[in-house]
Amino acid sequence: MDITLQNVEYRYQANTPFERLAIEDVSIDLPAGTFLALIGHTGSGKSTVLQHLNALIKPTKGSVKIGETTITPNKKQKNLKHVRQRVGIVFQFPEHQLFEETVEKDICFGPMNFGVSEQEAKARARRAIQQVGLSEEILLKSPFELSGGQMRRVAIAGVLAMEPAVIVLDEPTAGLDPRGRQEIMNMFASLHRERNLSTVLVTHSMEDASRYADQIVIMHNGKVERKGTPSEIFSNPERLLELGLDVPEVVKLQHKLESAFGRKFAKTCLSMEDLAEEAMKLLKGGDSL
Repeated sequence: MDITLQNVEYRYQANTPFERLAIEDVSIDLPAGTFLALIGHTGSGKSTVLQHLNALIKPTKGSVKIGETTITPNKKQKNLKHVRQRVGIVFQFPEHQLFEETVEKDICFGPMNFGVSEQEAKARARRAIQQVGLSEEILLKSPFELSGGQMRRVAIAGVLAMEPAVIVLDEPTAGLDPRGRQEIMNMFASLHRERNLSTVLVTHSMEDASRYADQIVIMHNGKVERKGTPSEIFSNPERLLELGLDVPEVVKLQHKLESAFGRKFAKTCLSMEDLAEEAMKLLKGGDSL
């Protein structure tokens, strides 16, 4: 399912003394199957963009097209449940949203709320719990008996049980140690491939953006500052630093090597394997620039 934001503006508490412009003239295309990373410093407008992706809020200017549904400021939308069913959002610390007596009931709550039968919801719960790397035995446990990492996976399973076409991840690794962060992100990457999802990752981690995304959008002061592939975005680290952002460690190392050699590599390297290969080419007088 495609999502398109066209010249979107959003003002919080519009037409009141407390009106605040959050985003302005934002245009983003999310074709089906894309893995898009949305990056920017705190207050850049990322969270506001995120809320437009499944019509949690409506633009004050411009339009948002989600599949076949177009949302505009002056058009009343009678029923957006089908949109919210197709676009699942995993918010920061999703485990805080768990509330049912058992893991199974918690995962089944969303699908049943959208009219899925109890039998089908339980079947989805079994599939979803396996997709997040947990065993079916955990379905009968209380979510509050689980570890923090298990609770987060259960909350994610609840979103997957809705069988969305698009999944939006709002800092999904917040609070996790490096190993836990890598496990969760690898899980999302596998789900993206296996289920042919469109994925939007809102993150402060430049490592995750470079490793998993095929497109990146940089937000700055409520506007789209730049968009492109990871190689295009990280080819200009100086601009990212000016925006208060970081760059992947491998890109930092590449620039140190380029300074030491006094020559540029043929491309921006996003993995240590690529960096080693390009360094060897340079040392051998190969295809470097």
